[in-house]
Amino acid sequence: MEIYKKSITELSELLQRKEISSVEMTKYFLKRISSFDSKLNSFISLDENASLNQAKLADKLISKNKNNLLTGIPIAHKDLFSTKGIKTTCASKMLENYTPPYNATVVNKFAEAGMVNIGKTNMDEFAMGSSNETSYFGPVRNPWNLKKVPGGSSGGSASAVAARLTPVATGTDTGGSIRQPASFCGLTGLKPTYGAVSRYGMIAYASSLDQGGPIAKSAQDCALLFDEMKGYDNNDPTSNFKFNKNKIKLNYEKQNVKNITIGIPKEYFSEDLDKKILDVLNESIETFKKLGFNFKEVNLPNHDYTIPAYYIIASAEASSNLSRYDGIKFGHRCDKPKSLEDLYLRTRKEGFGKEVKKRIMIGAYALSSGYYDEYYMRALKIRRIIRNNFLEAFKNIDFLFAPTCPSTAFNLGEKSSDAVAMYLSDIYTTPINLAGLPAVSIPVGFSNSMPVGMQIIGNDFCEGDILNIAHLFQQETNWHKEIPKEFDCE
Repeated sequence: MEIYKKSITELSELLQRKEISSVEMTKYFLKRISSFDSKLNSFISLDENASLNQAKLADKLISKNKNNLLTGIPIAHKDLFSTKGIKTTCASKMLENYTPPYNATVVNKFAEAGMVNIGKTNMDEFAMGSSNETSYFGPVRNPWNLKKVPGGSSGGSASAVAARLTPVATGTDTGGSIRQPASFCGLTGLKPTYGAVSRYGMIAYASSLDQGGPIAKSAQDCALLFDEMKGYDNNDPTSNFKFNKNKIKLNYEKQNVKNITIGIPKEYFSEDLDKKILDVLNESIETFKKLGFNFKEVNLPNHDYTIPAYYIIASAEASSNLSRYDGIKFGHRCDKPKSLEDLYLRTRKEGFGKEVKKRIMIGAYALSSGYYDEYYMRALKIRRIIRNNFLEAFKNIDFLFAPTCPSTAFNLGEKSSDAVAMYLSDIYTTPINLAGLPAVSIPVGFSNSMPVGMQIIGNDFCEGDILNIAHLFQQETNWHKEIPKEFDCE
């Protein structure tokens, strides 16, 4: 039956026709995890009994015709979404044994829809990384080439979906952490408008940048997941009332797009971009032109300032958010502290990894007396300028196309000792987070046998439109259906 290849809609039809039960489907994907994940390390926690109990409840809903399209479908959650009764570690020793007493809003919404939580996926520690090598539980590997990274910080989710160990997964995107792994692993990943998805129960890295979103095989699957995730939440004052309960309709046709103009940012198609990737992107743009889209070159003049501004803001917020891990309330605690100061120092020294410590120190420095105005406030001003650059561009065009990453997936360990090179792998994704805009990364081809992704960027709350454009492209191409050979079997 090759269940692992099927979309959410196809899996739902199988369940509806009683050709397979949710329990059987859950066991099927748990078996794939057991068979293949030793090569990938994409999961941190599994609770088979809890998963099967959820599947049994889903089967009851289906038998009573009280189900929806998502009921009974397995989903994996990035291990920073709080899950009641299941460990939520943030891939850190600090939270190695932490079990939350509540669910994140996103987790609750999917549970209420009848989806089955199949496990918690590996990630960069506290979502700080671009390669999924900073995890306390070891690096995740890319299913297309086990010697390469899957991207970060949502690398476990991307690796698991690419290897078809789970139909879909959740991720979070602070500076590209959904889109970059989606690009590296040949998937579709949506970073929603800031505030479109509740952050309640999503363990914070940088609160003004973090946003949850779906990672899936196709734009169609992403749309179905985003419909369930979106909406205002009383528990999250930064969530937005903008989205109502109307479902996204993927109904763009060729005749609908003749009045749509796509902007090509000159700064994004520069010498920083690998020539082979540029060729792949240009080929995909030709496909869009054949579909009827219009194209226009635009300028985003402050692009070079995005990486420094992003890392100052993100690190400053991280230093504040992570101050709660002090060895007193919850999480790791050092043995036999000699004093309160010793408790703080040794707990944080033992509990946090190298990358997390580095960002906390950068953030604390940027917020310190005498440097707050020079660094943090200046970064906030640049952030506003970058957002204004995007808004100015949208006065003349409808959407933007951009590369997702300047290269394909790099080798494990290749950039671990070069922080600047690692940070620059996010050069095309961080501006969208600073501006708070929505963007989706879609697979558009291969370079040196590794997937290449392209971003479709929209104005605030245009998720439905950018997913429609992605879906139209995916109806014309098969890049999103490609599966790594080693995992293309039952």
